[in-house]
Amino acid sequence: MKFIGTKSFYQSVFRIAIPIMIQNVVTNSVSLVNNITVSNLGTESLAGVAIANTLISIYYLCIFGAISATGLFGAQFAGRKDYDGERYVFRLMILLSVFFSALWMVFFLAGGKPLIGLFLHDDGSTSDLTLTLSEGYRYLSVMCISFLPYSINSSYSEMLRENGRARVPMISSVVALVLSLVLNLILVPLLGVAGAAAASVVSRFVECIINIIWTHRFPEEVPYIYGAYDTMQVPKPLAKQVLMRGLPLILSETLWSVGETVITQSYSYHGVTAVAAINMAVTISSLVNTAFFSLGVSIGIILGNILGTGDLEKARDTDNKLLALSLFVGTVVGVLLLGIGVVVPQLYVSQTEEVRKLARLFIWCEGAGAPFRAYGNATYYTIRSGGNTVLTFAYDCGSIWVLSAATAYFLTHFTSLSVVWIYFCVKMVEGIKCLVGTALVAQGSWMKNIVEHVETA
Repeated sequence: MKFIGTKSFYQSVFRIAIPIMIQNVVTNSVSLVNNITVSNLGTESLAGVAIANTLISIYYLCIFGAISATGLFGAQFAGRKDYDGERYVFRLMILLSVFFSALWMVFFLAGGKPLIGLFLHDDGSTSDLTLTLSEGYRYLSVMCISFLPYSINSSYSEMLRENGRARVPMISSVVALVLSLVLNLILVPLLGVAGAAAASVVSRFVECIINIIWTHRFPEEVPYIYGAYDTMQVPKPLAKQVLMRGLPLILSETLWSVGETVITQSYSYHGVTAVAAINMAVTISSLVNTAFFSLGVSIGIILGNILGTGDLEKARDTDNKLLALSLFVGTVVGVLLLGIGVVVPQLYVSQTEEVRKLARLFIWCEGAGAPFRAYGNATYYTIRSGGNTVLTFAYDCGSIWVLSAATAYFLTHFTSLSVVWIYFCVKMVEGIKCLVGTALVAQGSWMKNIVEHVETA
Protein backbone atom coordinates (compact mmCIF):
# COMPACT_ATOMS: atom_id res chain seq x y z
CA MET A 1 0.00 0.00 0.00
CA LYS A 2 1.65 3.22 -1.20
CA PHE A 3 0.93 6.64 0.28
CA ILE A 4 3.50 8.67 -1.64
CA GLY A 5 3.01 9.36 -5.34
CA THR A 6 5.36 10.28 -8.16
CA LYS A 7 6.11 13.77 -9.35
CA SER A 8 3.76 13.31 -12.32
CA PHE A 9 1.01 12.13 -9.95
CA TYR A 10 1.15 15.31 -7.88
CA GLN A 11 1.37 17.44 -11.02
CA SER A 12 -1.87 15.88 -12.29
CA VAL A 13 -3.55 16.43 -8.91
CA PHE A 14 -2.51 20.06 -8.55
CA ARG A 15 -3.44 20.76 -12.16
CA ILE A 16 -7.02 20.32 -10.97
CA ALA A 17 -6.66 21.40 -7.35
CA ILE A 18 -4.76 24.69 -7.70
CA PRO A 19 -7.29 26.49 -9.95
CA ILE A 20 -10.09 25.34 -7.62
CA MET A 21 -8.01 26.46 -4.66
CA ILE A 22 -7.41 29.89 -6.16
CA GLN A 23 -11.10 30.24 -7.00
CA ASN A 24 -12.09 29.34 -3.43
CA VAL A 25 -9.46 31.63 -1.93
CA VAL A 26 -10.79 34.45 -4.05
CA THR A 27 -14.40 33.66 -3.09
CA ASN A 28 -13.52 33.61 0.60
CA SER A 29 -11.49 36.78 0.20
CA VAL A 30 -14.72 38.52 -0.78
CA SER A 31 -16.10 37.52 2.64
CA LEU A 32 -12.94 38.80 4.33
CA VAL A 33 -13.25 42.13 2.53
CA ASN A 34 -16.91 42.35 3.58
CA ASN A 35 -15.98 41.56 7.17
CA ILE A 36 -13.23 44.13 7.48
CA THR A 37 -15.25 46.92 5.86
CA VAL A 38 -18.40 46.09 7.84
CA SER A 39 -16.43 45.90 11.09
CA ASN A 40 -15.87 49.66 10.78
CA LEU A 41 -19.62 50.08 11.32
CA GLY A 42 -19.45 48.55 14.80
CA THR A 43 -19.74 45.24 16.65
CA GLU A 44 -23.53 45.04 16.19
CA SER A 45 -23.23 45.41 12.41
CA LEU A 46 -20.46 42.81 12.26
CA ALA A 47 -22.47 40.39 14.40
CA GLY A 48 -25.64 40.96 12.36
CA VAL A 49 -23.82 40.23 9.12
CA ALA A 50 -22.18 37.19 10.73
CA ILE A 51 -25.56 35.75 11.73
CA ALA A 52 -27.02 36.46 8.27
CA ASN A 53 -24.05 34.73 6.63
CA THR A 54 -24.52 31.75 8.93
CA LEU A 55 -28.07 31.41 7.60
CA ILE A 56 -26.99 32.00 4.00
CA SER A 57 -24.41 29.23 4.36
CA ILE A 58 -27.32 26.77 4.65
CA TYR A 59 -28.46 27.88 1.21
CA TYR A 60 -24.92 27.66 -0.17
CA LEU A 61 -24.51 24.09 1.02
CA CYS A 62 -27.96 23.12 -0.24
CA ILE A 63 -26.90 24.29 -3.71
CA PHE A 64 -23.56 22.56 -3.23
CA GLY A 65 -25.44 19.37 -2.44
CA ALA A 66 -27.60 19.70 -5.57
CA ILE A 67 -24.56 20.39 -7.76
CA SER A 68 -22.56 17.59 -6.13
CA ALA A 69 -25.42 15.11 -6.45
CA THR A 70 -25.62 15.59 -10.20
CA GLY A 71 -21.85 16.07 -10.42
CA LEU A 72 -21.33 12.48 -9.26
CA PHE A 73 -22.67 11.41 -12.63
CA GLY A 74 -21.09 14.33 -14.49
CA ALA A 75 -17.57 13.39 -13.37
CA GLN A 76 -17.99 9.77 -14.41
CA PHE A 77 -19.62 10.69 -17.74
CA ALA A 78 -16.68 13.06 -18.35
CA GLY A 79 -14.26 10.24 -17.54
CA ARG A 80 -15.65 8.14 -20.38
CA LYS A 81 -16.35 11.16 -22.65
CA ASP A 82 -20.10 10.62 -22.81
CA TYR A 83 -21.18 14.11 -23.86
CA ASP A 84 -24.87 13.25 -24.04
CA GLY A 85 -24.75 12.12 -20.43
CA GLU A 86 -22.93 15.30 -19.39
CA ARG A 87 -25.50 17.42 -21.23
CA TYR A 88 -28.36 15.84 -19.32
CA VAL A 89 -26.50 16.22 -16.03
CA PHE A 90 -25.90 19.91 -16.77
CA ARG A 91 -29.63 20.45 -17.37
CA LEU A 92 -30.45 18.81 -14.07
CA MET A 93 -27.91 21.00 -12.31
CA ILE A 94 -29.53 24.15 -13.67
CA LEU A 95 -33.07 23.03 -12.87
CA LEU A 96 -32.32 21.84 -9.33
CA SER A 97 -30.13 24.79 -8.32
CA VAL A 98 -32.58 27.43 -9.62
CA PHE A 99 -35.49 25.64 -7.92
CA PHE A 100 -33.75 25.53 -4.53
CA SER A 101 -32.60 29.15 -4.92
CA ALA A 102 -36.20 30.31 -5.34
CA LEU A 103 -37.30 28.34 -2.27
CA TRP A 104 -34.56 29.72 -0.03
CA MET A 105 -35.09 33.26 -1.25
CA VAL A 106 -38.77 33.17 -0.27
CA PHE A 107 -37.95 31.46 3.04
CA PHE A 108 -35.35 34.02 4.11
CA LEU A 109 -37.37 37.05 3.05
CA ALA A 110 -40.42 35.79 4.95
CA GLY A 111 -38.73 34.38 8.06
CA GLY A 112 -35.36 36.11 8.22
CA LYS A 113 -36.04 38.24 11.30
CA PRO A 114 -37.26 35.40 13.55
CA LEU A 115 -34.31 33.25 12.44
CA ILE A 116 -31.79 35.98 13.24
CA GLY A 117 -33.52 36.53 16.58
CA LEU A 118 -32.65 32.97 17.61
CA PHE A 119 -29.00 34.04 17.82
CA LEU A 120 -29.56 37.11 19.98
CA HIS A 121 -29.32 36.66 23.75
CA ASP A 122 -28.95 39.25 26.50
CA ASP A 123 -25.61 38.51 28.18
CA GLY A 124 -25.68 41.63 30.32
CA SER A 125 -23.36 43.58 28.03
CA THR A 126 -24.09 46.92 26.39
CA SER A 127 -24.69 45.39 22.96
CA ASP A 128 -27.77 46.66 21.11
CA LEU A 129 -29.70 43.50 20.13
CA THR A 130 -32.35 45.42 18.20
CA LEU A 131 -29.68 47.06 16.04
CA THR A 132 -28.00 43.70 15.47
CA LEU A 133 -31.30 42.20 14.31
CA SER A 134 -32.02 45.13 11.99
CA GLU A 135 -28.55 45.08 10.43
CA GLY A 136 -28.61 41.31 9.96
CA TYR A 137 -31.98 41.29 8.16
CA ARG A 138 -31.05 44.28 6.03
CA TYR A 139 -27.95 42.46 4.81
CA LEU A 140 -29.82 39.15 4.33
CA SER A 141 -32.63 40.65 2.26
CA VAL A 142 -30.22 42.22 -0.24
CA MET A 143 -28.06 39.10 -0.43
CA CYS A 144 -31.09 37.05 -1.53
CA ILE A 145 -30.81 38.76 -4.93
CA SER A 146 -27.48 36.98 -5.47
CA PHE A 147 -29.03 33.52 -5.18
CA LEU A 148 -30.00 33.27 -8.86
CA PRO A 149 -26.57 34.09 -10.36
CA TYR A 150 -24.90 31.99 -7.67
CA SER A 151 -26.92 28.89 -8.57
CA ILE A 152 -26.37 29.21 -12.33
CA ASN A 153 -22.69 30.01 -11.90
CA SER A 154 -22.24 26.96 -9.64
CA SER A 155 -23.61 24.72 -12.39
CA TYR A 156 -21.33 26.16 -15.05
CA SER A 157 -18.27 26.09 -12.77
CA GLU A 158 -18.81 22.46 -11.77
CA MET A 159 -19.10 21.24 -15.35
CA LEU A 160 -16.08 23.27 -16.44
CA ARG A 161 -13.96 21.75 -13.66
CA GLU A 162 -15.12 18.22 -14.46
CA ASN A 163 -13.97 18.78 -18.04
CA GLY A 164 -10.52 20.03 -17.07
CA ARG A 165 -11.31 23.74 -17.54
CA ALA A 166 -10.89 24.83 -13.92
CA ARG A 167 -8.98 27.96 -14.91
CA VAL A 168 -12.06 29.65 -16.32
CA PRO A 169 -14.08 29.79 -13.06
CA MET A 170 -10.83 30.70 -11.30
CA ILE A 171 -10.36 33.76 -13.52
CA SER A 172 -14.00 34.81 -13.17
CA SER A 173 -13.63 34.62 -9.38
CA VAL A 174 -10.56 36.86 -9.47
CA VAL A 175 -12.49 39.45 -11.47
CA ALA A 176 -15.37 39.18 -8.97
CA LEU A 177 -12.97 39.71 -6.04
CA VAL A 178 -11.47 42.87 -7.50
CA LEU A 179 -14.91 44.23 -8.31
CA SER A 180 -16.24 43.37 -4.84
CA LEU A 181 -13.27 45.06 -3.18
CA VAL A 182 -13.78 48.28 -5.14
CA LEU A 183 -17.54 48.30 -4.58
CA ASN A 184 -17.15 47.59 -0.85
CA LEU A 185 -14.88 50.58 -0.44
CA ILE A 186 -17.42 52.76 -2.25
CA LEU A 187 -20.77 51.40 -1.04
CA VAL A 188 -20.22 50.46 2.62
CA PRO A 189 -19.54 54.06 3.75
CA LEU A 190 -22.67 55.15 1.81
CA LEU A 191 -25.13 52.30 2.46
CA GLY A 192 -23.70 50.41 5.45
CA VAL A 193 -24.31 46.65 5.52
CA ALA A 194 -26.63 46.94 2.50
CA GLY A 195 -23.65 48.30 0.57
CA ALA A 196 -21.57 45.23 1.45
CA ALA A 197 -24.42 42.99 0.28
CA ALA A 198 -24.87 44.99 -2.93
CA ALA A 199 -21.17 44.63 -3.70
CA SER A 200 -21.48 40.85 -3.35
CA VAL A 201 -24.61 40.76 -5.54
CA VAL A 202 -22.97 42.66 -8.39
CA SER A 203 -19.80 40.54 -8.22
CA ARG A 204 -21.91 37.33 -8.32
CA PHE A 205 -23.64 38.48 -11.50
CA VAL A 206 -20.36 39.42 -13.17
CA GLU A 207 -18.73 36.11 -12.20
CA CYS A 208 -21.70 34.18 -13.59
CA ILE A 209 -21.77 36.13 -16.87
CA ILE A 210 -18.05 35.53 -17.49
CA ASN A 211 -18.41 31.76 -17.12
CA ILE A 212 -21.50 31.67 -19.33
CA ILE A 213 -19.87 33.74 -22.09
CA TRP A 214 -16.68 31.64 -22.13
CA THR A 215 -18.55 28.33 -22.18
CA HIS A 216 -20.75 29.30 -25.13
CA ARG A 217 -17.91 31.14 -26.90
CA PHE A 218 -15.70 28.01 -26.92
CA PRO A 219 -18.11 25.05 -27.12
CA GLU A 220 -15.45 22.87 -28.74
CA GLU A 221 -13.61 22.92 -25.40
CA VAL A 222 -16.68 21.59 -23.57
CA PRO A 223 -18.72 19.63 -26.17
CA TYR A 224 -21.53 18.86 -23.74
CA ILE A 225 -22.76 22.46 -24.16
CA TYR A 226 -23.76 21.85 -27.79
CA GLY A 227 -27.56 21.76 -27.78
CA ALA A 228 -27.71 22.03 -23.99
CA TYR A 229 -30.65 24.44 -24.15
CA ASP A 230 -32.40 22.98 -27.19
CA THR A 231 -34.69 21.44 -24.60
CA MET A 232 -34.55 20.99 -20.85
CA GLN A 233 -35.74 17.40 -21.00
CA VAL A 234 -33.73 14.63 -19.33
CA PRO A 235 -34.23 10.87 -19.91
CA LYS A 236 -36.41 9.50 -17.13
CA PRO A 237 -34.08 6.58 -16.24
CA LEU A 238 -31.15 8.96 -15.78
CA ALA A 239 -33.21 11.56 -13.89
CA LYS A 240 -34.52 8.83 -11.60
CA GLN A 241 -31.04 7.50 -10.82
CA VAL A 242 -29.62 10.96 -10.25
CA LEU A 243 -32.45 11.94 -7.92
CA MET A 244 -32.37 8.63 -6.03
CA ARG A 245 -28.67 9.00 -5.36
CA GLY A 246 -28.76 12.76 -5.16
CA LEU A 247 -31.50 13.45 -2.63
CA PRO A 248 -29.54 11.93 0.29
CA LEU A 249 -26.59 14.11 -0.69
CA ILE A 250 -28.72 17.25 -0.91
CA LEU A 251 -30.21 16.44 2.50
CA SER A 252 -26.75 15.67 3.84
CA GLU A 253 -25.28 19.03 2.82
CA THR A 254 -28.36 20.94 3.99
CA LEU A 255 -28.58 19.18 7.37
CA TRP A 256 -24.81 19.48 7.80
CA SER A 257 -25.05 23.25 7.37
CA VAL A 258 -28.04 23.36 9.72
CA GLY A 259 -25.87 21.48 12.23
CA GLU A 260 -23.16 24.13 11.87
CA THR A 261 -25.84 26.77 12.42
CA VAL A 262 -26.99 25.03 15.60
CA ILE A 263 -23.39 25.04 16.81
CA THR A 264 -23.12 28.78 16.14
CA GLN A 265 -26.43 29.32 17.89
CA SER A 266 -24.99 27.56 20.96
CA TYR A 267 -22.01 29.90 20.93
CA SER A 268 -24.37 32.88 20.65
CA TYR A 269 -25.46 32.34 24.29
CA HIS A 270 -22.11 33.89 25.19
CA GLY A 271 -23.17 37.21 23.65
CA VAL A 272 -22.77 39.38 20.57
CA THR A 273 -19.06 39.81 21.31
CA ALA A 274 -18.48 36.05 20.97
CA VAL A 275 -20.52 35.94 17.74
CA ALA A 276 -18.46 38.78 16.23
CA ALA A 277 -15.15 37.19 17.29
CA ILE A 278 -16.13 33.76 15.94
CA ASN A 279 -17.12 35.38 12.66
CA MET A 280 -13.67 36.93 12.40
CA ALA A 281 -12.01 33.58 13.14
CA VAL A 282 -14.18 31.55 10.79
CA THR A 283 -13.70 34.02 7.94
CA ILE A 284 -9.90 33.85 8.05
CA SER A 285 -9.78 30.11 8.75
CA SER A 286 -12.14 29.46 5.83
CA LEU A 287 -9.78 31.42 3.62
CA VAL A 288 -6.78 29.29 4.67
CA ASN A 289 -8.74 26.03 4.85
CA THR A 290 -9.52 26.30 1.14
CA ALA A 291 -6.21 24.49 0.62
CA PHE A 292 -7.61 21.18 1.83
CA PHE A 293 -11.26 21.83 0.99
CA SER A 294 -10.25 22.38 -2.65
CA LEU A 295 -8.16 19.24 -2.53
CA GLY A 296 -11.28 17.41 -1.35
CA VAL A 297 -13.26 18.65 -4.37
CA SER A 298 -10.38 17.50 -6.56
CA ILE A 299 -10.49 14.06 -4.93
CA GLY A 300 -14.15 13.75 -5.91
CA ILE A 301 -13.40 14.71 -9.53
CA ILE A 302 -10.27 12.56 -9.86
CA LEU A 303 -11.80 9.44 -8.33
CA GLY A 304 -15.05 10.00 -10.23
CA ASN A 305 -13.14 10.11 -13.53
CA ILE A 306 -11.23 6.92 -12.67
CA LEU A 307 -14.31 5.06 -11.45
CA GLY A 308 -16.08 6.03 -14.67
CA THR A 309 -13.46 3.99 -16.58
CA GLY A 310 -14.02 0.97 -14.32
CA ASP A 311 -10.42 0.77 -13.02
CA LEU A 312 -11.20 0.13 -9.33
CA GLU A 313 -7.68 -0.82 -8.28
CA LYS A 314 -6.29 2.41 -9.67
CA ALA A 315 -9.00 4.29 -7.77
CA ARG A 316 -7.95 2.72 -4.45
CA ASP A 317 -4.25 3.30 -5.04
CA THR A 318 -4.89 6.91 -6.06
CA ASP A 319 -7.07 7.53 -3.03
CA ASN A 320 -4.43 6.26 -0.59
CA LYS A 321 -2.02 8.88 -1.92
CA LEU A 322 -4.68 11.61 -1.88
CA LEU A 323 -5.64 10.88 1.74
CA ALA A 324 -2.00 11.14 2.80
CA LEU A 325 -1.62 14.38 0.87
CA SER A 326 -4.75 15.82 2.52
CA LEU A 327 -3.44 15.04 6.00
CA PHE A 328 -0.13 16.72 5.17
CA VAL A 329 -1.84 19.83 3.75
CA GLY A 330 -4.13 19.99 6.79
CA THR A 331 -1.14 19.91 9.13
CA VAL A 332 0.57 22.73 7.22
CA VAL A 333 -2.65 24.76 7.34
CA GLY A 334 -2.91 24.16 11.09
CA VAL A 335 0.59 25.51 11.69
CA LEU A 336 -0.16 28.50 9.47
CA LEU A 337 -3.32 29.33 11.43
CA LEU A 338 -1.42 29.18 14.70
CA GLY A 339 0.99 31.74 13.26
CA ILE A 340 -1.45 34.18 11.71
CA GLY A 341 -3.80 34.08 14.70
CA VAL A 342 -1.74 36.82 16.29
CA VAL A 343 -1.76 39.10 13.25
CA VAL A 344 -5.17 38.91 11.56
CA PRO A 345 -7.41 40.17 14.43
CA GLN A 346 -5.41 43.40 14.44
CA LEU A 347 -6.85 44.20 10.98
CA TYR A 348 -10.18 44.84 12.69
CA VAL A 349 -9.06 48.15 14.13
CA SER A 350 -12.61 49.30 14.93
CA GLN A 351 -13.33 46.32 17.20
CA THR A 352 -12.62 46.23 20.93
CA GLU A 353 -9.57 44.50 22.37
CA GLU A 354 -11.88 41.87 23.90
CA VAL A 355 -13.26 40.90 20.48
CA ARG A 356 -9.77 40.74 18.94
CA LYS A 357 -8.45 38.60 21.81
CA LEU A 358 -11.31 36.12 21.48
CA ALA A 359 -10.83 35.99 17.71
CA ARG A 360 -7.14 35.13 18.18
CA LEU A 361 -7.98 32.23 20.51
CA PHE A 362 -10.67 30.94 18.14
CA ILE A 363 -8.22 31.02 15.22
CA TRP A 364 -5.78 28.94 17.29
CA CYS A 365 -8.57 26.44 17.95
CA GLU A 366 -9.19 26.26 14.21
CA GLY A 367 -5.48 25.60 13.68
CA ALA A 368 -5.48 22.74 16.19
CA GLY A 369 -8.43 21.10 14.45
CA ALA A 370 -7.25 21.65 10.86
CA PRO A 371 -5.57 18.22 10.37
CA PHE A 372 -8.74 16.46 11.54
CA ARG A 373 -10.96 18.52 9.27
CA ALA A 374 -8.66 18.04 6.27
CA TYR A 375 -8.51 14.27 6.61
CA GLY A 376 -12.23 13.97 7.39
CA ASN A 377 -13.01 16.09 4.33
CA ALA A 378 -10.88 13.79 2.14
CA THR A 379 -12.63 10.65 3.41
CA TYR A 380 -16.00 12.30 2.78
CA TYR A 381 -15.19 13.00 -0.88
CA THR A 382 -13.78 9.51 -1.28
CA ILE A 383 -16.96 7.85 -0.03
CA ARG A 384 -19.08 10.19 -2.13
CA SER A 385 -17.16 9.64 -5.38
CA GLY A 386 -18.68 6.18 -5.91
CA GLY A 387 -22.26 7.40 -5.57
CA ASN A 388 -23.05 5.79 -2.19
CA THR A 389 -24.95 8.84 -1.05
CA VAL A 390 -26.88 7.06 1.71
CA LEU A 391 -23.61 6.14 3.42
CA THR A 392 -22.31 9.65 2.73
CA PHE A 393 -25.42 11.09 4.36
CA ALA A 394 -25.04 8.90 7.47
CA TYR A 395 -21.32 9.63 7.75
CA ASP A 396 -21.41 13.40 7.31
CA CYS A 397 -24.67 14.23 9.08
CA GLY A 398 -23.96 11.74 11.83
CA SER A 399 -20.65 13.38 12.61
CA ILE A 400 -21.93 16.94 12.68
CA TRP A 401 -25.03 16.18 14.79
CA VAL A 402 -23.91 13.32 17.03
CA LEU A 403 -20.42 14.70 17.65
CA SER A 404 -20.02 18.45 17.03
CA ALA A 405 -23.53 19.88 17.56
CA ALA A 406 -24.21 17.66 20.58
CA THR A 407 -20.87 18.64 22.14
CA ALA A 408 -21.53 22.37 21.62
CA TYR A 409 -25.07 22.13 23.01
CA PHE A 410 -24.14 20.04 26.05
CA LEU A 411 -21.09 22.09 27.04
CA THR A 412 -23.00 25.36 26.58
CA HIS A 413 -26.08 24.41 28.59
CA PHE A 414 -24.72 22.01 31.19
CA THR A 415 -21.22 23.24 32.03
CA SER A 416 -19.59 26.51 33.05
CA LEU A 417 -16.79 26.24 30.48
CA SER A 418 -15.82 29.41 28.66
CA VAL A 419 -16.81 29.77 25.01
CA VAL A 420 -13.16 29.31 23.96
CA TRP A 421 -12.88 25.88 25.62
CA ILE A 422 -16.23 24.85 24.17
CA TYR A 423 -15.02 25.91 20.72
CA PHE A 424 -11.81 23.91 21.18
CA CYS A 425 -13.66 20.76 22.27
CA VAL A 426 -15.97 20.93 19.26
CA LYS A 427 -12.94 21.03 16.98
CA MET A 428 -11.27 18.09 18.71
CA VAL A 429 -14.21 15.67 18.45
CA GLU A 430 -13.74 15.73 14.68
CA GLY A 431 -10.90 13.28 15.33
CA ILE A 432 -13.55 10.61 15.96
CA LYS A 433 -15.00 11.31 12.50
CA CYS A 434 -11.56 10.63 11.01
CA LEU A 435 -11.43 7.19 12.61
CA VAL A 436 -14.86 6.29 11.27
CA GLY A 437 -13.96 7.67 7.83
CA THR A 438 -10.79 5.58 7.69
CA ALA A 439 -12.77 2.42 8.41
CA LEU A 440 -15.39 3.23 5.74
CA VAL A 441 -12.77 3.99 3.09
CA ALA A 442 -10.87 0.78 3.88
CA GLN A 443 -14.10 -1.19 3.48
CA GLY A 444 -14.12 -0.27 -0.22
CA SER A 445 -17.87 -0.05 -0.81
CA TRP A 446 -17.33 3.38 -2.41
CA MET A 447 -15.51 1.89 -5.42
CA LYS A 448 -18.38 1.73 -7.91
CA ASN A 449 -18.94 2.72 -11.53
CA ILE A 450 -22.44 4.21 -11.36
CA VAL A 451 -22.77 5.20 -15.05
CA GLU A 452 -21.78 1.90 -16.67
CA HIS A 453 -25.37 0.79 -17.27
CA VAL A 454 -27.12 4.17 -17.25
CA GLU A 455 -29.28 4.85 -20.31
CA THR A 456 -28.60 8.33 -21.74
CA ALA A 457 -30.20 7.98 -25.17
